[in-house]
Amino acid sequence: MGILAIQYQSISDSPILIALNREESYDRPFLPPRIQSGRPRVVCGIDRKAGGTWAGVNQHGMFVAVLNCPKRNVVYDPRSRGLLCKELLSCRTADEAIERAVHELETGCYAGGNYLCVDLHSAGVVYGGNEIDVQLLKPGLHLLSSSRMDDREDPRQEYVRRLLTLHQLNTAVAFLATASGTFSRKPDSSGKRGIVVCEPDYGTVCSMLVSLTERTQKSIMQFANGSPAEKTYEDVSALLRQVLSTDRSNQKKSQHKNASDVEKKNL
Repeated sequence: MGILAIQYQSISDSPILIALNREESYDRPFLPPRIQSGRPRVVCGIDRKAGGTWAGVNQHGMFVAVLNCPKRNVVYDPRSRGLLCKELLSCRTADEAIERAVHELETGCYAGGNYLCVDLHSAGVVYGGNEIDVQLLKPGLHLLSSSRMDDREDPRQEYVRRLLTLHQLNTAVAFLATASGTFSRKPDSSGKRGIVVCEPDYGTVCSMLVSLTERTQKSIMQFANGSPAEKTYEDVSALLRQVLSTDRSNQKKSQHKNASDVEKKNL
């Protein structure tokens, strides 16, 4: 399962702010975020069982995540939802990733999953449960879990919303600080009023905070390698910035080559 919050295009210093808790069986191994081989460059964690990912960012500044959701009819031996999530990170834009996700999910080869695809210009959720549907994001705060985005009947979403909106989320620093406290909140003695899941064999296995800006060196990624109630968020922004700088580096190389070609032509 999992739960995700996104503050989209409503904070001037960071158009994309995301907090995500991943929930999985404790015995399912995974690797923390790292830069993957191939192009486009991607930073994401890896599910060591199936080889896919639950969330990541590519060099074009696009973020993709998948959260499991219920589905009545699932084929025998469905294809990994994480593999599709990883493949969507090869797209250049969120619109392209949304279109590709719909096309893939319509094959019926996957168990239920909600896919968030977002960049600086557009964003949407592709619902891959009993029906395939797309919901675009408007500016503001949104919550996503195993149900639909901003589901007022989902008590977990509503609890996260209430905790986040107790504070003014008007800067990236404010969002990240509030989200880190919210998404690391343990259940109380009755097992309620918490965000972190602590079942005997299943629970919150990691957490991620992301801030994507138009200025590469201001973008942030923090990762808790385990339950954020037990593990601190480690700063892995250097990996994110290295990936995001790829397009700028290629652009500079292209400009340098063009200038060199012009110079040679004028000789």
